[in-house]
Amino acid sequence: MPVQYRIGKRKNNLNPSESLRYMMQAVHTGEIDSERLAYEISNESTLSQADVVAVLKALGQKVQFHLSEGRVVELDNLGRFKVGFKSESATTIRELSPKKVKKFHINYQPSRALKKWLRGKPTLVKEPKSKAKPKV
Repeated sequence: MPVQYRIGKRKNNLNPSESLRYMMQAVHTGEIDSERLAYEISNESTLSQADVVAVLKALGQKVQFHLSEGRVVELDNLGRFKVGFKSESATTIRELSPKKVKKFHINYQPSRALKKWLRGKPTLVKEPKSKAKPKV
């Protein structure tokens, strides 16, 4: 299935005197939840949908546990996950403390297979025209 895109206008907030620019952006055509994934996997394996849901839930819990232990979690065909954070800087080491941490996040690095797929440049198609009027 090709990746859909649309063309949009953007202004440069860093340089307001610059004219509007046109950019292509990927269009997301929906969202898949764990129930749907479980249904699809169960239809392609001997596992029941309930078994797959249980495994996905356990996977989420185990990933969180191991990330909280400071480990990098590698899921072979998916990629690597690790915890990162943003913190304030300081002029001396003594000024630094966990209180300087502002926000935590998860760093994700795709697997080699996913990177290869992206390097192969997935097929792009323009988003079909919508009949609905845009909301103003």
